[in-house]
Amino acid sequence: MIPNLIGGQRVETSSGHSQPVYNPATGEVIDQLGLSTAEEVAAAVEVAAEAFPAWAATPPLKRAAIMFRFNELLIKHADDVAREITREHGKTHDDALGEVQRGREVVEFVCGIPHLLKGEFSRNVGPNIDCWSDRQALGVCAGITPFNFPAMVPLWMYPVAIACGNTFVLKPSERDPSAVMMVADLLHQAGLPPGVLNVVQGGKETVDALLDHPKVQAISFVGSTPIAEYVYNRGTQAGKRVQALGGAKNHMVIMPDADMDQAVDALMGAGFGSAGERCMAISVAVPVGEETADRLVAALRPRVEALRIGPGDDPDTEMGPVITAAAKEKITGLIDSGVDAGAELVVDGRNISLQGYENGYFVGGSLFDKVTTDMQIYKEEIFGPVLAVVRAKHYEEAVKMINDHEYGNGTAIFTRDGDAARSFTDSIQVGMVGVNVPIPVPVAYHSFGGWKRSLFGDHSIYGPEGVHFYTRLKTVTSRWPTGIKSGAVFTFPT
Repeated sequence: MIPNLIGGQRVETSSGHSQPVYNPATGEVIDQLGLSTAEEVAAAVEVAAEAFPAWAATPPLKRAAIMFRFNELLIKHADDVAREITREHGKTHDDALGEVQRGREVVEFVCGIPHLLKGEFSRNVGPNIDCWSDRQALGVCAGITPFNFPAMVPLWMYPVAIACGNTFVLKPSERDPSAVMMVADLLHQAGLPPGVLNVVQGGKETVDALLDHPKVQAISFVGSTPIAEYVYNRGTQAGKRVQALGGAKNHMVIMPDADMDQAVDALMGAGFGSAGERCMAISVAVPVGEETADRLVAALRPRVEALRIGPGDDPDTEMGPVITAAAKEKITGLIDSGVDAGAELVVDGRNISLQGYENGYFVGGSLFDKVTTDMQIYKEEIFGPVLAVVRAKHYEEAVKMINDHEYGNGTAIFTRDGDAARSFTDSIQVGMVGVNVPIPVPVAYHSFGGWKRSLFGDHSIYGPEGVHFYTRLKTVTSRWPTGIKSGAVFTFPT
């Protein structure tokens, strides 16, 4: 039974309720996850609240020293964590290693927390009056994280929050919780005091208990847009600071002058890596002009047909299974809807079967051509290995298509034309933009966040935005009375 982590101790739930954790490559149950009660969530929050004053008073340099040791342990144990991700999520081992690396880079970033928390100082803003600013911790913060990056997304949250002086309660995905527990153990090995990081397992009841608890000051969420909106609304109504990152429908524009081999390589990795279960996956290719579209589809078809599909622990595998049987059913149903709507299914991945893995949740790579913007497969986030080609007559039509979509997470343009690239980056209504880069996830010392219905809240995640989200600005104006005449002043201070 996978337990909670409260006050530095692994504690099994007393709820009597659990749910299975599966290996998606085989469909076999590999563990049971205990589901926490609201009372157990409250207990974790109380432990975090009790740990907060001492942790907030710990000098940032000492907090950074723990993060330095944590970073070294993540390097040392990256393979172990990646194997656990592959076992429960299904992505390939190399992909899982990349996930650990990108999460660890945030830990490296917050090793500089003494500098990141520095305020500003102005001397003599008035007669013998000085003014300075300070960024102070909020208190207990909470995170709710998705299945698709079970190690990376939590590492985008709690290292920043903890380095800033907060304590944290994490609710990981119930689909693949073991990597979270492994990484949390490493942080405690690095010297984190008990109670600063706590992990509570569960589903909606656990989420609601965190959203409603009066001692939780801030909530971070990554997941689908409907749940992001729910978390944002319920959390803010309870008076909390909330950042809720939602879904996506990421387009990649291929201009007539693009290097076609480079564009096809990019689409294969960005569309089918991790079985398309990435919020930054490219799920829509937008070739500009019929000739460009014909060349693109002709080049993509054999590549998609040749995708090496199998269990993630096979070194020859390029794409593993999707996360659950329900996800497989949803994806194949959306492919059905594309066929029914009149899109041309160039490569059909619905009926794949692998010898020895017949019960696994595998969907083959699927490629649609001649998709239109009124189709369900264009409008919805499929979150699977399905790439839709939507042909644009000209550049302006491609830009309008992207700007009109409800999501605005990531996008890319492939071109050799600097004017087109500059125009695209200026005019596109999307939060993260790539120029000849298909998955423009910002490095750890920038910040990650979409626009429109891909982000609810005012702050992006990790980087400088993360530091600002997990701290409050306090500004002090100070005067010592030496040489100052006394007397009341009734006008506004100038």
